[in-house]
Amino acid sequence: MSAVEAVTLLVAGVIGGLAGSIAGLASVSTYPALLAFGLPPVVANVTNTVALVFNGIGSAWGSRPELAGQWRWLTRMAPVAVAGGAVGAVLLLTTPAGAFEKVVPVLLALASLAIVVPRGAPHPGPRRRRVVVAEAVAIFVISLYGGYFGAAAGVLFMALLLNAGADSLAHANAAKNILLGLANLVAAVLFAVFAPVHWLAVIPLGAGCLIGSRLGPVVVRHAPATPLRILVGLAGLVLAVKLAIDAYR
Repeated sequence: MSAVEAVTLLVAGVIGGLAGSIAGLASVSTYPALLAFGLPPVVANVTNTVALVFNGIGSAWGSRPELAGQWRWLTRMAPVAVAGGAVGAVLLLTTPAGAFEKVVPVLLALASLAIVVPRGAPHPGPRRRRVVVAEAVAIFVISLYGGYFGAAAGVLFMALLLNAGADSLAHANAAKNILLGLANLVAAVLFAVFAPVHWLAVIPLGAGCLIGSRLGPVVVRHAPATPLRILVGLAGLVLAVKLAIDAYR
């Protein structure tokens, strides 16, 4: 690896870390950078997942104030995210590539619209069991997709958490960072053992992700919530259109 390639991956990681910890769009920067580095798609995919572990670390580090009151709920949902990430990783290693490519643009577009559209006030009082179960199922499915490919899985999480009664955009973002980080982590462990990870590329890309993701929650904490929510939704819609063009080409 040349110095130019290493710096390019580092910069892509910083951008991806910022985009991932703010909007759940880290792979928009990191995955194309690995393809440009010359890696085949599957190798780039698994290498990207391993590098994004550092995105989860930096995001959790930067989101500590917003996580203070969420640990009980996150502890209950953590095994669901881990299980989903593991299943997604196994599917990537055992099924033909592109199994999700036709349905993901639709899901991403709906999630992006759900982020943009204002939500109602959370319903007071204890949550019904079926609502909790529905949340767990949704978290499992999104984590499965995150372990399988993961592009914009964070947008899906943001839409779910914002419409499930998160206190604010910053709180939803913090919870998203933890759940997505867990799904990435378990997938990365499986890929490290069973998949062709390009470890030399992981070093600069992961370092960049750590730097960018540490700064992202600070931006979310201080930025106006409504413009930022709209920006995240529009970015998700743009990516949904691109994925749809690629899927149906």
